[in-house]
Amino acid sequence: MQTMLFENFNDPNDPNHSNELICGVDEAGRGPLAGPVFAAAVILDPAYPIEGLRDSKKLTAARRDSLAIQIKNHALAWSVAQCSEVEIDTLNILHASMLAMQRAIEALSVTPTLALIDGNRCPSKLSMRAQAIVKGDDKVAAISAASILAKTARDAALVVLHQQYPQYAFDQHKGYPTALHLKLLRTHGVTPVHRKSYAPVRALLAD
Repeated sequence: MQTMLFENFNDPNDPNHSNELICGVDEAGRGPLAGPVFAAAVILDPAYPIEGLRDSKKLTAARRDSLAIQIKNHALAWSVAQCSEVEIDTLNILHASMLAMQRAIEALSVTPTLALIDGNRCPSKLSMRAQAIVKGDDKVAAISAASILAKTARDAALVVLHQQYPQYAFDQHKGYPTALHLKLLRTHGVTPVHRKSYAPVRALLAD
């Protein structure tokens, strides 16, 4: 259920936020064994409300794709960024996710005054104020929009990886540690796009 928080952060008449330019920020792809982690930042336009925004994981792929087009067409600003598998292995996934979020915010064509971050922590090196909101992707429209853009961008990237490594079926499991992915990983070995620091991949490399 959407809360009042969802409405207040996007209401230009709300006295608490009428002077704020707010961006929502979310990431996609912490759990997979392969591929980059993606993040998106979105500043919605109050003049163009988008119906149906919610946590991307609760939407069908077709609905996410449809909403992503609307977000890109009607948002005041949006951006998508990523951290590579090498960066994930070097920094760890938490810090890589924070860095991807920072990159997404910095890439916006309009500088926000407040960044609302999905989760319980914020990137440490932002030039504006930031607030973490647990389950924000189902409470704040701008975070929902960022969730959708990050998810669709990552899914598209994994389809490209499938074209490069068709024997791994990245188009099906999107890099997550499903039974199919683990089976194919054991059969074909580790690729350059697998995250070497993740336990199943690390175990194969150790054998």
